[in-house]
Amino acid sequence: MTIVRFVSWNLGNGGIDAGGDETRRKSQIGIAAELGADVLALQELTNWDEGDWWRLWELADSLGMVPLPPVTSRIGDGHNHLALLFRPEAVRVLRYRPDVGKGAFHHGLARARLAVEGQEFAVLATHLAYSDGDTRLREARWLTDNAGSFPGRPDSAVLMGDLNTLAEQDPEPDWTLVPRNLHARYRLVHADGSFGPADRRALRVLLNAGWTDPQTRVDRSRAATVGYWYANEPVPLRLDHILTTGRIRPLSYTTCDTPDTRAASDHLPVALTAAIGGSQ
Repeated sequence: MTIVRFVSWNLGNGGIDAGGDETRRKSQIGIAAELGADVLALQELTNWDEGDWWRLWELADSLGMVPLPPVTSRIGDGHNHLALLFRPEAVRVLRYRPDVGKGAFHHGLARARLAVEGQEFAVLATHLAYSDGDTRLREARWLTDNAGSFPGRPDSAVLMGDLNTLAEQDPEPDWTLVPRNLHARYRLVHADGSFGPADRRALRVLLNAGWTDPQTRVDRSRAATVGYWYANEPVPLRLDHILTTGRIRPLSYTTCDTPDTRAASDHLPVALTAAIGGSQ
């Protein structure tokens, strides 16, 4: 049995603000070092492709990690990306497939096959569509095969990313606090165009397929990952997730909510410390 720490973080436009201000991005490097990830999934690496990915390599070198080839969003201007990084002394990469299901995802899907002390497991990193629940549901169905036994793939897996869907434990939001023009992103839309409750279908299909929310297996409830950044979206929600399946036992599952992380991005990082292998 080996302990591995997984971290997922949406950096918010690559940590770069109007006018090219990179104050947030530079602070994210120090924060990421404190998080101590063995496997790190990053979303919204906006414009990090500039200059042969020097920003990605600066981050990786500062953390003592190795980046796998990033995945570029299918929709947009070609400058939005996600990436997986790993700590070579902690895990070994056996196989890597960038852009799995190419064309099926708004932002893309990366899948790696890793090993620790002979225990093999898969890591999937993604950023599900923000636009609507129907698109997220279609994307989530690409992730169900890894929720259990499947020919040629490890039985254990971790799914990391900004899934843009509420956790099951999140109460129904007070939608009067959210502008009406944003409701279609996160609520069910009826045939007549009216809105229903929060659209949780993408996460539910994953859980019903066999993925497990570590929140159900640890004692402490984690904090929301959004709801503090934009004045017109003050509702705290857990939209960022790390799910597990197989012989991966969650030990702690937290949202890293500090003044520094709140100032660094519109999403807070999520960390899962888990035991790989051994008895469940």
